[in-house]
Amino acid sequence: MTTSTNNNRTATLEPIFAAATHEASTAMCRWTNGEIYLTLDEVLEVPLDHVTQVLQLGDDLLTMVALDLLSDPGTVILLIFDEINGRQLASALLRQPSDPGTEWSELEKSALTETGNILGCAYMNALTKLVGRPLVPSPPYFIQDYGASVVQQALMAQALESDSVLVCRTGFHRKDEQLNWHVLLLPSVHLRQLLENVTAHASANNG
Repeated sequence: MTTSTNNNRTATLEPIFAAATHEASTAMCRWTNGEIYLTLDEVLEVPLDHVTQVLQLGDDLLTMVALDLLSDPGTVILLIFDEINGRQLASALLRQPSDPGTEWSELEKSALTETGNILGCAYMNALTKLVGRPLVPSPPYFIQDYGASVVQQALMAQALESDSVLVCRTGFHRKDEQLNWHVLLLPSVHLRQLLENVTAHASANNG
């Protein structure tokens, strides 16, 4: 498949992901009392063997919250933070100072996983309305690992069906300050086809 074709396919999906990001941003604003919102950074189609390089996931230990899509195995949502930013979010949500030199407490982990739950549900609710079938995320789980390793494991199922992956990357902002937090949506081949069918049907109707 040519680069031009890939660009066209991702461009047709951007409005769908923009709408889902808007829903997730609204939920995030409520969760943080209006302090933090999200924007859609980019929608990319990336060769599987270049994903970690394109996403700049190297050898740094990261704090992550992951959700799988129970209704569509192979789809993964990842909230990714560096240590400092993850601690800052937990501290802000709990309204208490954090101590980066200590192990993560269960309360801190819970604050981050609940953030993942709120964002994941809002995101999937928006996509559910578009595809017309329930998209149900799993309970979120807390991970501290190397980002490249986690993404590679998440994409193992997709590697059996395709040599490329669709990546939707969303950024967090606080009062126009871009934060070093990101949400990655890695839809399975099946979910991607559903979303492409939605856009094709909409285009046909508009035409």
